[in-house]
Amino acid sequence: MSELNAREKTQIFELQPGKSMDLQINHPVPLRLKLQLVGYDIGKYILLKYPRVTSTSEYKDVLVEGNVMIVRYLMEGNKGECFAFRSTIKHITIYPEKFLFLEYPKKIENRQLRTQQRTSIHIPAVIMIEEDENNKEMRINGAISDISLKGCGFSFKSKSSSTNVNKRKVFICLQSPAGVDMKISSEVCNSRNKQGVVNVGIKFLEVDEHLPELLEQLFINTNDS
Repeated sequence: MSELNAREKTQIFELQPGKSMDLQINHPVPLRLKLQLVGYDIGKYILLKYPRVTSTSEYKDVLVEGNVMIVRYLMEGNKGECFAFRSTIKHITIYPEKFLFLEYPKKIENRQLRTQQRTSIHIPAVIMIEEDENNKEMRINGAISDISLKGCGFSFKSKSSSTNVNKRKVFICLQSPAGVDMKISSEVCNSRNKQGVVNVGIKFLEVDEHLPELLEQLFINTNDS
């Protein structure tokens, strides 16, 4: 990971409310939570929603003022980066709703997740999923939003805000500018639904012989970065 400069430190919180952040707590017991970002005040605090609980005693020994945690979140885009920082619980509110106030981080680190930068594009494509041993297939029509030799981002619209694509092996089907059909063996790495638009992160398990030609015609650098 590399430490970010002062300007870049503020960029981690240039997020819309509702962004999911991962909390890792090691004391007094190991615990991982995904909480929703409510807001922040630069240099002062970060405000998160308190997790939903089934009883008032749940998390009472872990989510206490002064307890230390590691906070992480993923930033999608051309580079695909994971940001992380150490913080402590500054305060917990009860009324009008339970919120966690975290200390604003003194240092933020980031790590690029992709070995190759992707270039944003818009290419009509299809995800093809084999549903069972009878070779039945499900096809999802959408578009490739970014691509490299290693993988791509695929997006499609859904009528439901809960639709997602499970982690599994799939085929990405698309056509090159020369009219050549490509069917690339792939694997779904992640899937997020944002107001009916589903964004799917996909890793290629093989490189189609026509893929480098496609990237070249799109002026996309195929050298690892």
